[in-house]
Amino acid sequence: MDRRWIKASEIGEYQYCRRAWWYRLQGAQSANASELARGTQQHARHGRSLHLVAWQRLAAVGMIVLAVILLWLQLV
Repeated sequence: MDRRWIKASEIGEYQYCRRAWWYRLQGAQSANASELARGTQQHARHGRSLHLVAWQRLAAVGMIVLAVILLWLQLV
């Protein structure tokens, strides 16, 4: 008996498409490998842009806090 761990992603893959899950277990190659690779690259690029946005948001909040402090110092 094969005692292999089943990953949560495999369960999701099985629920989405049982046939694709079965083919993958058999070692079959996807017919749209280039599209999958391009999609992976696009997801990575999107993830990097979201990371940049998070840093920009942090910088903006820091500038607002600095502006409020400088304004308060001018009023004191």
